[in-house]
Amino acid sequence: MAGEPVSRRDFLKAAGLGFAASLSPAGAEELSRADAVFASAYSDKAGGFGAALLSEDGAVIASIPLPVRGHDVAHHHESGRAVAFARRPGTVAVAFDTARNAPPRNIMAAPGRHFYGHGVYSPDGRLLYASENDFDNAAGMIGIYDVGDGYRRIGELTSGGTGPHDMVLLGNGRSLAIANGGIETHPDFGRTKLNLATMEPCLCFVDCVHGTLLERQSLPKQLHQLSIRHLARIGHNGVYFACQYEGSQQDHPPLCGHAEPGSSIRLFETEPGALAKLKNYIGSVAADPQRGTLAITSPRGNCLLILDGKTGSVLRESNLANVCGVAEGHRGYRATTGNGAIFDTAKGTISNGSLQWDNHLLRISG
Repeated sequence: MAGEPVSRRDFLKAAGLGFAASLSPAGAEELSRADAVFASAYSDKAGGFGAALLSEDGAVIASIPLPVRGHDVAHHHESGRAVAFARRPGTVAVAFDTARNAPPRNIMAAPGRHFYGHGVYSPDGRLLYASENDFDNAAGMIGIYDVGDGYRRIGELTSGGTGPHDMVLLGNGRSLAIANGGIETHPDFGRTKLNLATMEPCLCFVDCVHGTLLERQSLPKQLHQLSIRHLARIGHNGVYFACQYEGSQQDHPPLCGHAEPGSSIRLFETEPGALAKLKNYIGSVAADPQRGTLAITSPRGNCLLILDGKTGSVLRESNLANVCGVAEGHRGYRATTGNGAIFDTAKGTISNGSLQWDNHLLRISG
């Protein structure tokens, strides 16, 4: 995930005139009218995959093909560079720039590593950090890539746990908050989870300059099967986190909360009825700092919940089949579904297209 969205004018400045010139007439018209731009991976009905830039009305402004199914997109605002990551246990990510000054570039995972679907740029855009698995040693790693040298992998640092998934850069520009899901996997076994009985999820804060583990926060032992998966930054140092429960479906543990360095990790006590609707699975999380809320989605429960950012109490609920991607908008939240719908909490369903949106939605301008 990236930092704060930029204005459309700044987005176009970073993209360059070549980007606008490269668009189809319909795409250029949509961009000229758009107050916000979003990005998401998708699959199409022919079995192909790609990543798309979307207007606030859900129209596709531009797209690039992907060789495999994508998961999330990282974006650096000032340069316009972006990377679409394959979902776990993918071994390829695709780097592209919105100026279309160079063709998309495949980034291959190092031997013994695979991607977990998420990454983030350094503030200056010179480095890309990607969540990865050292699968023979069941160790979470963060791969470091030199953007200016063709995304050459120049090193790695520990994630502080097993199964790192999402991560965000905190306000100081050098500390990563990393969601370690605690789940051991190996590409020889596909997406099979190999250690459900001994999971140890944790949320770690890591100095990405020196590779130092600054702090490791864990959930209570009785919740060791509560996999911490996705994050949304709030304020300078805080994050909201969202989980997926790997225990009995008869249980309904808390699924989201708040954490920051120097404070104990805190799970929200969301209403039991709402927890039951989530079916122990949150697919994505987004925050709206101005309104003090967060949004969580459950494709298994077919629902989008907006929560109070301090208490976790439910403020609003929307029923949406196969909903997962979510991002903050101007007057609420924007959500996407695996069935092709795009939903706005202020307007309702705004688009029903032929593309099937993948797990995440990122607001990159507006």
